[in-house]
Amino acid sequence: MRRRSILLIAQGSSALVVVALVAAAVASTGAQESEPRVARERLRVVSYNIRHGAGMDGRVDLDRIAEVITRLRPDLVALQEIDRGTERTDRVDQAVALGRASGLEARFGAFMSYQGGEYGMAVLSRWPILETRNHRLPDGDEPRTALTVAVRSPRGTELVFGGIHLYRTEAERLAQAQQLFDALADESRPLILAGDFNSRPGSPVLDLLARRWSILDKGADRLTFPSDAPDREIDFVMLAPQSRFRVVAQRVVDEPVASDHRPLFVELELQ
Repeated sequence: MRRRSILLIAQGSSALVVVALVAAAVASTGAQESEPRVARERLRVVSYNIRHGAGMDGRVDLDRIAEVITRLRPDLVALQEIDRGTERTDRVDQAVALGRASGLEARFGAFMSYQGGEYGMAVLSRWPILETRNHRLPDGDEPRTALTVAVRSPRGTELVFGGIHLYRTEAERLAQAQQLFDALADESRPLILAGDFNSRPGSPVLDLLARRWSILDKGADRLTFPSDAPDREIDFVMLAPQSRFRVVAQRVVDEPVASDHRPLFVELELQ
């Protein structure tokens, strides 16, 4: 009898162990299923040709431009037609002023000297800027550059963001686009180009850039210039490689007064 009792107790203990292990496994699976999926990192991008703050009403009003930018809560901003220290805009460093107003770090890329200061473009970033390059492009009616910054996201992803303002004839713009294409040919990090390309869909300039970059389709409301009665699409955001991004939202912002261009807004998810 005693041997049988010991055997029954041992068998009972084994059964309890098995039950406990099964229960733990079920609980663990349930916990995993109930845990929320980790959201991918998002990035808000704005591109805006601000015409040195001169609105369609003839007033130079940088505060009005700052309000447009701040309202969109961007992480990266490409700005075209920026003054730094010129007479016509009261010697203001517009990139620094707009960065301060929006809480973003500013970088300026000069095209040329102008009215006692400089004229060019700027990039604003919420993410830390690791490096800045102002690529000299072939001159046209005016000198031109392309301003790029390498940035690091809060989770450690590095990417390159470039601001563009091509000008003036198609031949000049094509030469500028080709040089930019070659300058970034060896870049292995994800790339975003944004700006005023002064070129329309189907043009040689956009066909060249489309060999590498995916040009985002804006949908029905695609016209960006002039802001008060838009009749052409010349501002774009481009991505490379497309597989590293998912477009969450995008739109042309209906702002008819602050500048002669309508700003672009894109929200991306980093893959």
